[in-house]
Amino acid sequence: MADIRVRYFASAAEAAGFEEETLTGPSTVGELRALLIERYGAAMARVLASGSFLVDGVVSRDDSRTLGLRVDVLPPFAGG
Repeated sequence: MADIRVRYFASAAEAAGFEEETLTGPSTVGELRALLIERYGAAMARVLASGSFLVDGVVSRDDSRTLGLRVDVLPPFAGG
């Protein structure tokens, strides 16, 4: 299992309580989603319901997507 650098932005950072951490264990977006909801509860679940993951620079909402070395947790963005 590789370490994954997870960065949180805006409301995702508020839900987690910090902007970055290193996790070991999850290997897919779905596993990471489940772990984050388990750790950070309803606030993170709300962010992830309409947010997305940036996996090594590529946006993904696919739970089967394999994680890389870095994942950014992005809340939904408004505006244009």
